Amino acid sequence: MTWTETTNLKFCLLNAENLFLLFDEPPTAEVLKYNERQWQGQSISIYENKSLKKCEDIAKSLLEINADIIMLCEVGGFESLKNFNQLFLNSAYSPCLIEGNSDRNIDVGFLIRKGLPFYFDLLSNKSRPINYLYPHERQSLAEGYQVKGGKVTTSHRFSRDVVELRLFKQDKDKPFMIIMLTHLKSRLDPERIDPNGFERRQAELRTLLEIYRELEDKNQGIPILVAGDFNGNAGVLNTDEEFKDIYTSTGLKDVFEVANLTPEQRATFYQVKSSARTEGRQIDFAFLSPLMQSLLKANSAQAFRYRDEFGSERGIPQTMEAKMRIPSDHYPIVFEIENIVLR
Repeated sequence: MTWTETTNLKFCLLNAENLFLLFDEPPTAEVLKYNERQWQGQSISIYENKSLKKCEDIAKSLLEINADIIMLCEVGGFESLKNFNQLFLNSAYSPCLIEGNSDRNIDVGFLIRKGLPFYFDLLSNKSRPINYLYPHERQSLAEGYQVKGGKVTTSHRFSRDVVELRLFKQDKDKPFMIIMLTHLKSRLDPERIDPNGFERRQAELRTLLEIYRELEDKNQGIPILVAGDFNGNAGVLNTDEEFKDIYTSTGLKDVFEVANLTPEQRATFYQVKSSARTEGRQIDFAFLSPLMQSLLKANSAQAFRYRDEFGSERGIPQTMEAKMRIPSDHYPIVFEIENIVLR
């Protein structure tokens, strides 16, 4: 009988809501003693740094969760990720980020605990076409007009990216696990060319699934995780139209579905409405490939709830003012995968 090395890994997924941490000079621990005005005065960047209090609150949550791999959306580039890790997490993690296509400079990235018994490699799909043109661009092409500064646009690309984190022992081309992280097109449509961003988000989702199927074919027998902010209900119940392909073309399953959590337990985002009760819904997802579903540790999956200064769970925000006080407008997804074979 041959001995195989296995490990457990704890994951956390969080949209950290505009996690910008930019400084004109390399920051030291001294900046943590600043008041908010001094804190914001450390950078002349056009992007406002996330408030010191919210950074501290996110860090407290992440230190309590104590994940091995933290998957983050809305990070203001590699510098912000590096500064957050150094100032708030005692440099316990290796920051890992490739700048994507975001016009707001919010990227997806990872914090990977130092000292884990494997290596990692990160690949980007930011240049991959999503086989999509907006309706007015399709019309222009059909009528023989050139678009986009005299060039015919063949397709748009991901609004942000789909990055692939490959975990491996010896050969980076033979990973023992692959993690795909994304942040799909938001519902905003300021130019009024795609109501609720529906078509663009659907095209991004379909291309994401294409990449997943390619990876599945090439890496048979390897667990794959597909995670991120999907900006809509990609769950199996009352699935938004643009996400239905997940269930018709793959065996992927949401970690909360595998764990059989209630709808209330799955909420990662709360919509505060002036006239009605606050509505909680899940728009962040961690989809597990069939093999990974069998490795989910029992009772490990949860939507983590932020705590107040006394360590008690904060209530669901019922007003916009209360929502503005929580460290991010999204809540972390936490789960553990066990008995992963390290190849």
